[in-house]
Amino acid sequence: MRRREFIALVGGAAAWPLPARAQHAAMPVIGFLDPAPQDTFADHRRAFHQGLKEAGYVEGDSVAISYRWAENQVDRLPELADDLVRRRVTLIAATADGAFAAKAATKTIPIVFIVADDPVRLGLVASLAHPGGNVTGINFLNAELTAKRLEFLRELVPSASRVAVLAKPASVNAEAPLREIDLIARAMGLQIKVLNASNSREIDAAFETFARERPDALLVIPDPFFRSRRMQLTHLATRHAIPAAYALRDYAEAGGLMSYGTSLMEAYRQAGSYSGRILKGAKPADLPVVQSSKFELIINAQTARILRVSVPPAMLARADEVIE
Repeated sequence: MRRREFIALVGGAAAWPLPARAQHAAMPVIGFLDPAPQDTFADHRRAFHQGLKEAGYVEGDSVAISYRWAENQVDRLPELADDLVRRRVTLIAATADGAFAAKAATKTIPIVFIVADDPVRLGLVASLAHPGGNVTGINFLNAELTAKRLEFLRELVPSASRVAVLAKPASVNAEAPLREIDLIARAMGLQIKVLNASNSREIDAAFETFARERPDALLVIPDPFFRSRRMQLTHLATRHAIPAAYALRDYAEAGGLMSYGTSLMEAYRQAGSYSGRILKGAKPADLPVVQSSKFELIINAQTARILRVSVPPAMLARADEVIE
């Protein structure tokens, strides 16, 4: 390179605006740790980005996000969490089982979780009001809504006496809902049979059991794995004529009979907002755990007609949305 060209290059670099260079060099990095496959739940990411934007952060402009997907292989989460810690990310946003992997991996990097069960009972935080340590986040209360979901299912199928329950074994999302189901089922005089599935083949096998034993209804325990297989689940439930209830609206949108639960989009938006607050200097220990307060009942009227389920008018009136 000629001396004149070198001087011009150095002079050009010196002319860069100092704040812009500092901002680029100091751009924070969020590690996003999720048990789900990469090609699912783009709506989650959009909602998370919306929360970040509300806090003043835009991916690629004022914040970078390093994604880690476990592809439904929960045993990979500790390795993925350790990788984010080695890369010295500024903050880790983690969902479901990813929250435990993140907490085990670091005691210093701030962690914002999104979990369905009580984070105090799970051991993620000391209390909801005063989380302590480096962890806080969003609790979207799916376990606490299990009883109401079962009540709605009974309202749809008043003659039901035998209810099948589909759960993912060894999942942090299953323990509390199964306890709730046991209590409410006894009070309602229902017989419950729990079947487990942790892959697509086991889901097929569970529905073959349902076809033989003919339960009156089905309740699916919320889990990221089941949500990633919602098309398979809702298709099999309709094919085997089993009225089924789910936790999240996208099951109903995929053809499920009924869903009742928290708005996950709101939970992810809140997680993005909390992440932004921490990037601005807030300490996780000082940010109370947010418990979602937006719940939605969705009825798929088309599926109800296929299954010959008569939806009570009072239930239709309470529904936040009826899919025709």
